[in-house]
Amino acid sequence: MNHKDRVICDPAILGGKPTIKGTRIPVDLILKMLAQGATYQEILEDYPDLQTEDILAAISYARETVAAEEVGHLHAAEV
Repeated sequence: MNHKDRVICDPAILGGKPTIKGTRIPVDLILKMLAQGATYQEILEDYPDLQTEDILAAISYARETVAAEEVGHLHAAEV
């Protein structure tokens, strides 16, 4: 899934936070809901302007963002 058609960063919308295009729904909200155990269906019911492809785009955006960062090795004591 290519997120570039669905995730935007516009300074005029939520201060430039990544959001789903055509909405004011931030990517981090979708990721938080998923992390808390929400299903795609529950997210779509809570935010009817979203489509399944938007959720997949949010996940893709997060994956690509993390992959692009230089992430140091975590020490066992820090975990």
